[in-house]
This record gives sequence, C-alpha cells and structure tokens, in this order.
Amino acid sequence: MPSTFTRTAGTPNPADRPPARLSPRQTLHNRLTSHAHRYTRISPTVLRICVGLIFCWFGVLKFFPRASAAEDFAVRAMTELTLGLIPAQISLCLLAVLETTIGLAFITGFLLRYALTAFFLHMTGVFLSLLLLPDDTWNTYGAVPTLEGQYVIKNIVLVAACLHITADELTPRPATSRT
Repeated sequence: MPSTFTRTAGTPNPADRPPARLSPRQTLHNRLTSHAHRYTRISPTVLRICVGLIFCWFGVLKFFPRASAAEDFAVRAMTELTLGLIPAQISLCLLAVLETTIGLAFITGFLLRYALTAFFLHMTGVFLSLLLLPDDTWNTYGAVPTLEGQYVIKNIVLVAACLHITADELTPRPATSRT
C-alpha cells in the first residue's frame, strides 16, 4: 500500500540531518555516567579491599610494641571486656591476630562471611569501650569525645562500609549462561 505521506520539494528528511552536537558539559556527563555505572558493579569489591587494607595495617602495627597509637587504649578495653582474665600482652596479640586475619580475609575475599561476622563482633567490643572506659573516651564537660573516643567513633564509617559489603555478599547473583 503506498504511503499517504508525500514529501514536497525542500522538506528536510530527519534522517538526513547531521547528529546534534553535544555540549562539552553533556559529553563529560555522558562519560562520567558510563564510568559510574562501571564503578557501581565493582564498588563492593573496592570497598572490601580498602577496609581490608586498613584492618591489616592496624592489626600488623599491634604486633610491634608501641607502633600503634591505640595500643594502650585497646589493652585497657580488652582487660575490661574480659574482666581481666586475659593478660595485657596476650590481649594485644589476640587483637593483632584478629584484625590482621579480618583484613586478609577482606583483601582476598576468602572466608568473607566468617570475617564479616568477626568484624561485627569486634566492632561490638570496640563500641562497648565507649561505655566501659568513659573516663578515657569522653571529656568531663558533655558529649565531647577524647582523642580515644574519636578513634572509636570513626569506626561508624567502617561499620557502614561493611554493611554494604555484607549486603553485596548476601545478595544472590544471577546465573550466567554459557554458550
């Protein structure tokens, strides 16, 4: 059936028009958007490795006497948490092993679910130090944390990161078909 539309001379065909030029801002946005989509897929892995590096670094420091700025505070917190049943040097060694192991598991992804469980248990103990050692973590005039308190409170960011890592780890992956 012939088309009822007839083109008159001088009517431009839309397909014959050159493509519209994007402004530099639009092209930058398009490029950034494609990178953002690519990064969204790998962000849990990047986050997991970064948290792992931090944990490994801080854990390894605890193996060397006086290398960690938080060493004394960590020992006092462990002494309180264990009711003094574990000697200070053993507490510090246990913390070093725990933090280094968590860090290595995050970096490699090996036994990640166990490492996440250990991480959240460890963070529970870390945050309990705010209550168990109030003289060390809070200034006497209100809700102003000491340097040790700030050291503990900044772990909120690590907890948020590990919640994202946990959500990614527990999210089922779609089955890929092999052809």
